[in-house]
Amino acid sequence: MRFVLASASSARLSVLRSAGIEPLVQVSGVDEDAVAAALPYPSPAELVSALAQAKAEAVVADIAAAEPNAVIVGCDSMLLMAHGEIVGKPGTREAAAKRWAQNAGTSGELLTGHAIVRLQDGEISARAQGHLSTTVRFGEPTEAELDAYLETGEPLHVAGGFTLEGFGGWFIEGVDGDPSSVLGISLPLTRKLLAEVGVSVVTLWSPPNTE
Repeated sequence: MRFVLASASSARLSVLRSAGIEPLVQVSGVDEDAVAAALPYPSPAELVSALAQAKAEAVVADIAAAEPNAVIVGCDSMLLMAHGEIVGKPGTREAAAKRWAQNAGTSGELLTGHAIVRLQDGEISARAQGHLSTTVRFGEPTEAELDAYLETGEPLHVAGGFTLEGFGGWFIEGVDGDPSSVLGISLPLTRKLLAEVGVSVVTLWSPPNTE
């Protein structure tokens, strides 16, 4: 059975590889704004879960013929800031700078939604969905440090405008909860959702490299 990651995230790919899974990457190309707009007043948890589900479902037609027996995993992350705003990727330097000005010295809740679609003989046989929240405690970078961080371009393209494993890690004071979810894919949640669709994660592990 093939593990399919419906995401272009290099961080998610790295987490999975480090945890023994070599996934097939199939980017979903979902219009996230359209999915969000179709939801009537969703809670933050409902929003990330719906986006994850849409991403997983979107790649079924692309891989069903080549990988008729597979589990497709979709993920989405957003940051619930201390003042109650839910945000995704900043997209621009200005937006990222504003996020950091608001977040510095505070804590936010990183919400991660996961969805799994199982294929058997090219047809969907089961679905599972879940989410979790992880508290992120932000440091207070100096103006020069923040300018340098923004100049890397990294915070423009990641949920909440920060990373834990990249340049942003220098400015994160701590994480309360599952650290892998902050990297984009929660290993414990993924394991539980796989079990819900009848798949044990250990059957998906690649043989260890003993060289």
